[in-house]
Amino acid sequence: MKNKSQKNSVNNRDTLQPEYDFSKAVRGATAKRYAEGTNVVVIPPDILDVFPDAATVAEALRALAPVIRHQRQLQVKSV
Repeated sequence: MKNKSQKNSVNNRDTLQPEYDFSKAVRGATAKRYAEGTNVVVIPPDILDVFPDAATVAEALRALAPVIRHQRQLQVKSV
């Protein structure tokens, strides 16, 4: 049987390279943004000419959202 304490001590060694300088780092600097979350959607290349940026994608989705919501309501009522 392997000695678990030896295995853990090998895994717990400090592997931080000396060139990393965190002396001026601010704890939690991006925590708020991270907590808010982000959704990333990959757009297929064949429609990039129609949706070149996030603003055009958002505009199109906002225009379609009422139609999709209405369709969902119709599906729920028919079940």
